[in-house]
Amino acid sequence: MPAPPCILIGVPVQEGTGRLGCDMGPSAFRAAGIAIALKDLGFDIIDRGNLSPAPVRQVAHANPALKSLPEIVAWTEAVAEAVYREGAHGMPIVLGGDHSLGAGTLAGHARRAAEMGRELFVLWLDAHADFHTLDTSVSGNLHGVPVAYATGRPSFAGIYPPLPVPVKTENICMMGVRSVDPAERIAIRETGITVYDMRSIDEHGVARLLASFLDRVAAADGILHVSFDVDFLDAGIAPGVGTTVPGGVTFREAHLVMEMLCDSGRVTSLDLVELNPFLDERGRTAMLMVELTASLMGRTVLDRPTRSY
Repeated sequence: MPAPPCILIGVPVQEGTGRLGCDMGPSAFRAAGIAIALKDLGFDIIDRGNLSPAPVRQVAHANPALKSLPEIVAWTEAVAEAVYREGAHGMPIVLGGDHSLGAGTLAGHARRAAEMGRELFVLWLDAHADFHTLDTSVSGNLHGVPVAYATGRPSFAGIYPPLPVPVKTENICMMGVRSVDPAERIAIRETGITVYDMRSIDEHGVARLLASFLDRVAAADGILHVSFDVDFLDAGIAPGVGTTVPGGVTFREAHLVMEMLCDSGRVTSLDLVELNPFLDERGRTAMLMVELTASLMGRTVLDRPTRSY
């Protein structure tokens, strides 16, 4: 049976972060050759171009720090519908854009999984937990709330789009986390979210930790959504992001994660987010993210080309 096509969806949202540039992310991924890399691996490619937000409606919240709330709500509505729709035809690969788009991707994939009668699991590769509610956000940057929204935390009702199916917190694994605000830390302790911070990775190794989570996905015959933030990576290898936190995963750790995900056969959707080409060095981060996507989709170490400079 042939593999389902890879469906590229550009989401040029930048309102969720505190600086400009993420709206250029989808173009940078395309320029870095993501379609070519996937075609070389034998996949059919459908590029849907860049998504537009839903019509903006006026919404408000009591937290005065919140920025661009109506715009992010509009993007969330559009993204949720797009990934839900495309999930019936192939593997949606969302090219971001900042991580506020994760509110839409999680909501859309959870709806699709429920209709399939499958358990949705989420691997959140990120330096941050993105578990603030609209009440607790201090920065007001809404790329910090998608996991809270998608798991049905309070404060979003009547503002964000209604959530048909919340993601179960016990089905979420956060890996690479190293910058969590106090309110998020308290909220995470109240849930069943699995958190493998950088100390856990240092002590136990990324393979052992990821294997434990993938065993749980397999035991439930689940499907897996991967949401990959550039700041999961160490800034020394991936400078093209506006939210750098020192001490991220290394080149080989990141590739091992993707190779193990490929071996699992469970990944059905992917987000690539927070790439800011304005901060990158001659496309270095974009090309690395494309290489990591290729590892997820089946490229092995032996397949890697030797570069001449």
